[in-house]
Amino acid sequence: MSKSKKEGSKMKIVLENQDSTVMSTFTPSVRSDGSYQSEAQLEEEFINILQSQGYEYAHIHNEKDLIANLRVQIEKLNDYHFSDSEWERFFKENIANSTENIVDKTDTIQRDNVKILKKDDGTNKNITIIDKENIHKNIVQVINQYAVNAADGANDNANDNTATSPAYSNRYDVTILVNGLPMVHIELKRRGVPIREAFNQINRYARDSFWAGSGLFGYVQIFVISNGTETKYYSNSTRNNAYNEQKSKGSSKSTTSNSFEFTNYWSDAQNTIISDLCDFAKTFFAKHVILNVLTKYCVFNADKCLMVMRPYQITAAENIVNRVKYMFANASKMPAAERQKGGYIWHTTGSGKTLTSFKTSQLVKALKDAEGNNLVDKVLFVVDRKDLDYQTMREYDTFEKGAANSNTSTAVLTKQLEDNTEKRRLIITTIQKLSKFISSNPSHEIYKKRIVFIFDECHRSQFGGMHADIVKHFKNSLLFGFTGTPIFEANAAGSDATHISTTEQTFGPCLHAYTIINAINDKNVLPFRVEYVSTVKTASELEKATDELVTDINRPEVIRHKDRVHNVVQYIIEHFTQKTYRNEKTYKYKRILNVKELAADKHNTLEAEKSSEEVDVNGFNSIFAVADIPLAKVYYNEFKKQQQNLPPSERLKVVTIFSYAVNEGESDSSAYGNGMGSLGEENSESTAKLDVTSQEFLESAIKDYNEMFNTAYDTSNDKFQNYYKDVSIRMKNKEIDVLIVVNMFLTGFDATTLNTLWVDKNLRMHGLIQAFSRTNRILNSVKTFGNIVCFRDLSHQVDEAVSLFGDKDAQGVVLCPTFEQIYNGYVDAKGFDRCGYSDLVHELMEKYPLQGFNIIGEDNQKEFISLFGNILRLRNMLKAFDQFEGNEIIKERDMQDYLGHYQDLHEEWKNKEEKGEIADIADDVVFEMELVRQVEVNIDYILMLVERYHSKHCKDKNVLASIKSAVDSSPQLRSKRKLIEDFIAQLNENEANINKFEYSINSTDGKDSEDLDSESKKYSNYDESSVHASHGNNLMDSGNNLMNSGDNLIDSENNLSVVDRWREYVQQKYDYDLSELIQSEGLNDSKTRRFMYKSFNAGEVSELGTDINDLMPRMSRFGSAARARAQKKTRIIDRMRELFNEFVGIIGFSQYDSNYER
Repeated sequence: MSKSKKEGSKMKIVLENQDSTVMSTFTPSVRSDGSYQSEAQLEEEFINILQSQGYEYAHIHNEKDLIANLRVQIEKLNDYHFSDSEWERFFKENIANSTENIVDKTDTIQRDNVKILKKDDGTNKNITIIDKENIHKNIVQVINQYAVNAADGANDNANDNTATSPAYSNRYDVTILVNGLPMVHIELKRRGVPIREAFNQINRYARDSFWAGSGLFGYVQIFVISNGTETKYYSNSTRNNAYNEQKSKGSSKSTTSNSFEFTNYWSDAQNTIISDLCDFAKTFFAKHVILNVLTKYCVFNADKCLMVMRPYQITAAENIVNRVKYMFANASKMPAAERQKGGYIWHTTGSGKTLTSFKTSQLVKALKDAEGNNLVDKVLFVVDRKDLDYQTMREYDTFEKGAANSNTSTAVLTKQLEDNTEKRRLIITTIQKLSKFISSNPSHEIYKKRIVFIFDECHRSQFGGMHADIVKHFKNSLLFGFTGTPIFEANAAGSDATHISTTEQTFGPCLHAYTIINAINDKNVLPFRVEYVSTVKTASELEKATDELVTDINRPEVIRHKDRVHNVVQYIIEHFTQKTYRNEKTYKYKRILNVKELAADKHNTLEAEKSSEEVDVNGFNSIFAVADIPLAKVYYNEFKKQQQNLPPSERLKVVTIFSYAVNEGESDSSAYGNGMGSLGEENSESTAKLDVTSQEFLESAIKDYNEMFNTAYDTSNDKFQNYYKDVSIRMKNKEIDVLIVVNMFLTGFDATTLNTLWVDKNLRMHGLIQAFSRTNRILNSVKTFGNIVCFRDLSHQVDEAVSLFGDKDAQGVVLCPTFEQIYNGYVDAKGFDRCGYSDLVHELMEKYPLQGFNIIGEDNQKEFISLFGNILRLRNMLKAFDQFEGNEIIKERDMQDYLGHYQDLHEEWKNKEEKGEIADIADDVVFEMELVRQVEVNIDYILMLVERYHSKHCKDKNVLASIKSAVDSSPQLRSKRKLIEDFIAQLNENEANINKFEYSINSTDGKDSEDLDSESKKYSNYDESSVHASHGNNLMDSGNNLMNSGDNLIDSENNLSVVDRWREYVQQKYDYDLSELIQSEGLNDSKTRRFMYKSFNAGEVSELGTDINDLMPRMSRFGSAARARAQKKTRIIDRMRELFNEFVGIIGFSQYDSNYER
């Protein structure tokens, strides 16, 4: 795009406020001192900056002083002096309440910030914890080196949930107190240390001591981590959930939205990242900024998750607020044509636009004029499809229950517009309903009122006329637009030579821009990996043998040729596992259970509440975008044909949905489609305009869907709408593998579980970016990019769209490196040399050969950990490429051995750190344990090896070595090693002496067994082309699959397969170990068994609630006995976790055990 075209998209500073939360433009400070800076010196410099900005330094290093200071500050804020009895009562009931956890304390800060004090005279007084109306009344202090010692006494009157002695001594770096309560905690590492280590250290504090004493550090809302050079922030929900997942590592789940990937950078309004700690202190920690963030820009949603807004979201919200005030104050001075043009926000798809619009709507609604009256009468958030109306309403309702009003008809909208009460001031509606209201009401009282319209992605073909009607009738309105893909001059021309108005012509100036380049640089969305696949032999109607990309000849007869369609479907089936990581045990995911009930919520009244549970999810899912309905039909039938002979467990769940689009076929009429790049508008409410053949086909496809999910949908209007919602929810649930669409779901649909878009459709401009962006939502470190697999050559269109919505150098940021670059190395867009996979692997094998593997010295261990971690990251990216198969360099068995050594070091360093034997040795290293989990082997593979060992009369040492190597390489199976060894020893009883076996398994020389590599690939999660024997964690399923394969060996003595003997052994061992735990600790038998059953279902042993207290024997909670009780509780929890980690994923429950669920 030319420079002149780009200028129109630049953000214009329309009105700047000195009290803006985000600085307009920040110039980084120049550091004159380049000498070494220790962590202590960094901490001192940081505190000095805070003091220069008006923070009071408080000499507080223990809980006694912290509580005393808290009383003083609360008294100052409320201009009230507590008597000793009042303070003790208020403190214990409202601040250090023993029944409250982190969620309750967050609710106090974010929602319930005024508490009631019962005074000594019997009257009540309101006590404010944090003042949100006048933020400058709040008292801000800074403390450092606050100590929590393991020997410090617990609060004797406190419940075990929040107040007890910490497990280890800890000393915190820097904490910000607001009115005496810890609300922001900063963890520092010296320059050069990976910032992730500060994140991990805060998790260790959560485990060891944040809950100690009166639990005041449970009030921390925001965490900041820095190594001086790089600084990030995140909410307490991210910290709390990351810690909870860390506790449950034995369940083999990886982190999702709670991981390090969800930490945020701070920036200025131009999206320039402010990463240096000193600069961060001068901006983020300016008193009015941190207080604004705490009081205005945190959203504590209905799921009890604290969301801290990002700087670009805050900037957009404040710019609209300032623009509203300016426009209403100066409307009479403006040309008539400009009075209603508020402006637009360009925030790329996936950047949290709904949260931004919600907060913007709240702030605009709260504006007052000089007399204290509402400046704005109503705020209307306008979407362009009914499904987005429903989706937005649900999201708004999650942010704050009852905050907004949706409407099921124009009649309901009319009533809401006529209702002047406070609860009807924020309305969500569709542009179609608004247009009908105008046509039905040529004159209405509402037209005279001050209305702020916020439009979401209204660049459809019908918007022009509707927009004109709104401007004509709502004379005192202001219009704002949110878009991820604006219309510029370059993409405004339609295919029929018409000219669409640009976004600026429609809405006014760009008030803030946050492009896909910004989002990827900030790691808020993922880059795209675009792959072009040849599936047909072209030239002279398939007669020549030269392979070319399909779009090089774009004739319909070639596109729809049966051989090409067959090849495309065959490619998807064969490569689905590789592209979507289908066999990987990657994460826990909250899946909605009552899908049919939610889909049938006809009027979107939100009366159908979501019911959900956490489940183990393997890999990701995909959308297949095709040119038109006829091609969708052909592809759907081809999938059915090719999968009919596959075993049910290997079949992909393929679904299709479509309806008539106004410009059907137009977007695929040429290699470039229509000029603007818009995707056709399909109707999610009706199939009435489909031709008879298409409607009959869709009816048949929906019948297949009904059989797949036990539903009862069809193409009638009501049921088709429900079918649309059902498909949407199941896609987000990852219950559908491939969704074939024409235009539906290519805009406005967000699912973090979606990572692949298959494309047999001509896309361009903002239609291309919108479609691609379905895949790039952040989930965890395994999902590193959005996978785009094109069966047409869209390279020109991709370059064009990326340049338009990024800049001329955007390709290096938006598009992932090629296979050759990752494999062999390259120079990135910033000029840095990136070492290739091949060189790293050869360096590993040369420096650290497996023969006699032994790394001596901390520096050598660090180097190995860093080198192998880099290999894991590159390997994770390369596995999505077809070319990687056969070019792995490291054999499967050797990879398992390296993984085992890597995990040995991880456990060794972790144990030393927990015992306090090392301070910051691990600071220089980051362990990629999430990627280790992703490449681990599973129990099916181990049992296959055990069967092989058993079939050879328990004498093959190579098989034993393979079992040991495989177990050691798996984070999930390491905790089960003793269980597996004892089981093999049991099998070994009739063949050899047990002691001899124990010697052999621990002293094998690790000789390679070539034939086991192929078996490993068959059963290992690590191989991308295999199909897992079982997609669940429960051994009952995997055991049945293995038995049915026909490969199992039958034990001649008991006529039981190895799998059956394993199942029996595991159940007996679990029962024995649990009974021993109950007896030795004096626990309640039935309550303990019920608790463990619930823990296995939940995927973790939870300390929250009273369950553990209820199953413990009675012990005094007071005096010296309280400490003994706390120690016993800690020991019980540790033993329960040890038992849980040993049996999670492999234990099955009988009907007797399942009774404990009740």
